[in-house]
Amino acid sequence: MKLLAHDRYCDEIAHQVGLLRSVVTSGADLAATVPTCPDWSLEQLVRHTGGALRWVELMVRTRAQEEVPEETVPLHGGPAEQGDPAALDAWLAETGEAVVAALRDAGPDAKVWGWTGVLTAGFWARRMTHEITVHRADAALAAGLPYEVAPDVAADAIDEWLQIVEWAQRTLPDDPARELRRPGSSIHLHATDDTRGVEAEWIIDVSGDVIAWRRGHEKATVALRGPLTAVLLAFYRRLPLDSPELEVLGERELLEFWLERATFG
Repeated sequence: MKLLAHDRYCDEIAHQVGLLRSVVTSGADLAATVPTCPDWSLEQLVRHTGGALRWVELMVRTRAQEEVPEETVPLHGGPAEQGDPAALDAWLAETGEAVVAALRDAGPDAKVWGWTGVLTAGFWARRMTHEITVHRADAALAAGLPYEVAPDVAADAIDEWLQIVEWAQRTLPDDPARELRRPGSSIHLHATDDTRGVEAEWIIDVSGDVIAWRRGHEKATVALRGPLTAVLLAFYRRLPLDSPELEVLGERELLEFWLERATFG
């Protein structure tokens, strides 16, 4: 599996920050509950996302070799003003510029602490790309705005999610992902729209203690089909399986079993 280029991740973080800022300044109710993250308001979601970017910026810029406590990150929680879209927008703009600059300056191979054992700035460029891509979907859904993402980014987000599930199965004994085992069973994800040359089908074998997966087209126990953006959102539990743009073929219960236990984020 080939990752996207480091500069591509950096560009996408900058792009996604801009799109998230457009939600903040769209007139959306910042106090509204986020349906896909119901413990948060829209403003809390934005502050969480920006705070994560600030945390990463500090670790990458200082080449931290161990985890940095979030409470030590300047302005981690966002601006003092509550319910002020202009203040939130300005904070996000500064945050995005700072984290992208830190990542570009570091390059992909700079040594930085990382929670999956991948100890490079490149890990954080990729992780933050998909952190903000998915949370921007949460924000757009809460604000009733349309959402799309580039095919290469969406496909890489699914790859990364599968790698995180693998990591959890190997290293976190109490994580629900350890239960993702069904002998003789597999899941097929199939994007049905124009993905601009990006291979956007996956086979996930859940027979063993650790999943095995690859991109490709094969018959499986259950298939999830639809436009790539919709498949991404469903696989991240942001879109219900009964959404009109999605189609589930085969043993739906296996897909539901997966979604109940693959719970990161």
